[in-house]
Amino acid sequence: MSLEVIKNIDDYEAPEKEVVVTIGTFDGVHRGHQEILRRLMDSAKANNFEAIAITFEPHPRVLVTPDDPPPLLSTWEEKVRLFADYMDGKLMVLNFNKALMDLTAEDFIKNYLIKKLNLKKLVVGYDHAFGKNRSGTINDLLGLSKIYSFDLEVVNPILVDGRPISSSRIRRLITGHDLPLAIKMFQHPYPISGEVIKGIGLGKKLGYPTANIDFHERKLLPADGVYSCQAEHDNKTYSGMMFIGNNHFDPNREKSVEVNIFDFDNDIYGDALICYPETFVRENIKFDSTDKLVEQITKDKENILKLNK
Repeated sequence: MSLEVIKNIDDYEAPEKEVVVTIGTFDGVHRGHQEILRRLMDSAKANNFEAIAITFEPHPRVLVTPDDPPPLLSTWEEKVRLFADYMDGKLMVLNFNKALMDLTAEDFIKNYLIKKLNLKKLVVGYDHAFGKNRSGTINDLLGLSKIYSFDLEVVNPILVDGRPISSSRIRRLITGHDLPLAIKMFQHPYPISGEVIKGIGLGKKLGYPTANIDFHERKLLPADGVYSCQAEHDNKTYSGMMFIGNNHFDPNREKSVEVNIFDFDNDIYGDALICYPETFVRENIKFDSTDKLVEQITKDKENILKLNK
């Protein structure tokens, strides 16, 4: 796959080829999103179109519902990495600001998709709506497709247990101790990424050094506790165990994401690390002493090694 990221649509010159476009937030790039991207790519290949996916940063609901924006299933960097696995073409990011929020679907199509991108076909999900007051529903887009002479393809939902996959449904699973089903809906591991920063150093003293991840403040974390995980550093993947929650031995008691990478002792402070939680092992427990903590961590590792066999 070859993905080109375009950060400023105003500097982009319309291609000579006609274009097939999809638009969406694509938070988490789950199986429903992947099906839309697959149909986008199929259309591009069949018709010799340029394939363009348009997404937004920040998440539109940061402005639309500022009192209740959803936590992120994918940060911008995570989203780009995921798109690169599923799409050949261009990923165009639009700064979601008040001017864009107030634009009607018709004005967006006319000013961006027709004038700037040479739109020939639009591919959207079954429940898609965009533009001011969600003026770009499927029915609205059908009418606009006739006015502006582009084809419209509507992609049906992907069902799991008889219900459509959605980002909101996945969020509920992740926070509700059902990470395996969430991962099934993603069809890819769930990334938690960031720079490795210094913690209180307790893990190293106890013989289980941990890498503390400076995760995005709006990233959705699984329920507190200990998980088996995979950790990716410098394009290499390692097994490990992961703690999410408030460290009871930390006087600051801020929520942390800490990873003990098995058979790994490199100094990686300041490096990028991606952690993929897998199986929930136990709740976060308050221990009376560090000796009791070490005893439990040793059991956790033994249990995780059995899971990995």
